[in-house]
Amino acid sequence: MVKIKHAEELSNLRNSLSMGKADKKIEVIISTDSTCCILKGSKPVAAAFKEQIEKEGLGSGVDVRLSGCLGFCEIEPMIVIHPMNILYQRVKESDIEEIINKTIKNGEVIDRLLVEDHKTKEKIKEINEIPFYKKQVRTLLSQNERIEPTSIDDYIAIGGYGSLSKVLTTMQPEEVIDLIKDSGLRGRGGGGFLTGRKWASCRKAESEDGVRYVICNADEGDPGAYMDRAVLEGNPHSVLEGMLIAAYAVGACEGYVYVRAEYPLAVAHLNLAIEKAAEYGFLGENILGTGMNFFIRVVKGAGAFVCGESTALMASLEGKVGRPRAKYVHTVERGLWNKPSSLNNVETLANVPRIIEKGVDWYKSIGTERSKGTKIFSLVGKITNTGLVEVPMGITMKEIIFDIGGGIPRGKKLKAVQTGGPSGGCLPENLLDLPVDFDELTKVGSMMGSGGMIVMDEDTCMVDVARYFLHFLKGESCGKCVACREGVRRMLEVVEGICAGEGRIEDLDTLYDLGEYLKDTSLCALGSSAANPVLSTLKYFKQEYETHINDKYCPAGVCKKLFQFHIISDACTGCGLCRKKCPVSAISGEKKLVHVIDMGKCIKCGLCYDVCRFNAVEKVPVNEVAL
Repeated sequence: MVKIKHAEELSNLRNSLSMGKADKKIEVIISTDSTCCILKGSKPVAAAFKEQIEKEGLGSGVDVRLSGCLGFCEIEPMIVIHPMNILYQRVKESDIEEIINKTIKNGEVIDRLLVEDHKTKEKIKEINEIPFYKKQVRTLLSQNERIEPTSIDDYIAIGGYGSLSKVLTTMQPEEVIDLIKDSGLRGRGGGGFLTGRKWASCRKAESEDGVRYVICNADEGDPGAYMDRAVLEGNPHSVLEGMLIAAYAVGACEGYVYVRAEYPLAVAHLNLAIEKAAEYGFLGENILGTGMNFFIRVVKGAGAFVCGESTALMASLEGKVGRPRAKYVHTVERGLWNKPSSLNNVETLANVPRIIEKGVDWYKSIGTERSKGTKIFSLVGKITNTGLVEVPMGITMKEIIFDIGGGIPRGKKLKAVQTGGPSGGCLPENLLDLPVDFDELTKVGSMMGSGGMIVMDEDTCMVDVARYFLHFLKGESCGKCVACREGVRRMLEVVEGICAGEGRIEDLDTLYDLGEYLKDTSLCALGSSAANPVLSTLKYFKQEYETHINDKYCPAGVCKKLFQFHIISDACTGCGLCRKKCPVSAISGEKKLVHVIDMGKCIKCGLCYDVCRFNAVEKVPVNEVAL
């Protein structure tokens, strides 16, 4: 390997790498180099496929690529075969020989491995026609399919580091900043601040010794969110290239990636990418012969949700306790070690090379007037197709949930969608036509945040949802300011009382008052937004709170002190399935006779309710159960 010293050498290398790829007639992509794929069993499938390809002597004509996450987590392990554009789902090792013999050798399609359209129930051959992918605009995630995340050559072959070369050889730093400003790129970490404006402020900020820092925030702490992890695991070089361009724009020579310690694979891929980028001359001194110097260090996070906040993150980088400071001095002026610092999240930085490569007009053509480009969401919860989706700003929640996500499983009804993580809000079904962007979600009491989207069905208790997020935030509060430390704790006590049947109607006013107090007086965004899950559920699902308080009943059957399971005698067929599944033998009854639940033994696990095929098990208020 020879260090690349000039832009022309990069172009020559790319051409030679692309020619090598062109020799392969068939391309097989197995998403196996990401955490979710590994957990679903993709590693043995990939190993078996490669072994069989070599055994059959097909290695010279088939390019087997082990990619990062392809988004459709629900159907892993999956295999994509080009140029036929076939996607096979839930592939097992026992399927490999058939796939090679029928599809690879003879071009035959194996129907049983195809994805089924959730509406028409028809099998779909073309990956681009699968509803999960059809409405997506995958400007970032599509690159995961084209590369192996551990291969810098793969990244270079698809144009990687070309944007850096263009910036360093043809543009002044101010031109780069103006271009990013013009693109309308907003931070994907939650705040939605204009990236170009942040870079401009950092460049203009005074620094006696000229030292400035570029920091990548990969401390993804929202429950259910894994967008940044997927990008770092699947395409780490895109983030490094974005950091390099940011460093050139603001005048920085040193950068940090602050990443969750719970992301070992992302850390491994990132460290390898840094090592290879340095070997090729994209990091270090005199990058591409232009005189630019830049070094990147990976720092594992302190395991605290609050360290996703900019000043707390920088305190942690300095080796201090991760606690936020007041924002009257901005981090772009006095950030890490009191030097001007530009902090952007993973997805924001990954967008930068694409904007440079494809142009401002291309980027501005996607999204809405004030929210440009795409956004990656982790679509999780009570949804048929869980996974990562990349959609244009302005798409509606209904399109994401029903067209892409396939709707709610088991014929259940949608109750709410929670966006923005613990700092966001829970929105009801009647707001599903709302466009998803930075501004519209804020107007209705939620936020886009980093991109978590949790779908909830009719069996979800919204009071319990508020309790869950308050419990999370209580544990994650740094305790520095009284408002957050005591306010969140007191709100949790009130909501826990309501869940236990000990609530009073006056408690709702207390929750409103505490929520406003938190918003107005907390030091950082964790505290000021901590009340959002409570305030949004009170706004849209107040009746559930009132039922918990007035009737001492949880309609969803989640708050265990407020309901019991009861078998309806007219509906029970005596099949015995509930009795067999009960882990504590609380159900008795003879075959073909009505069964009975012994509430003295029942632990309210809900298995009887879940397995009954005749809707004979119901949830009723404690005081209504027939003895």
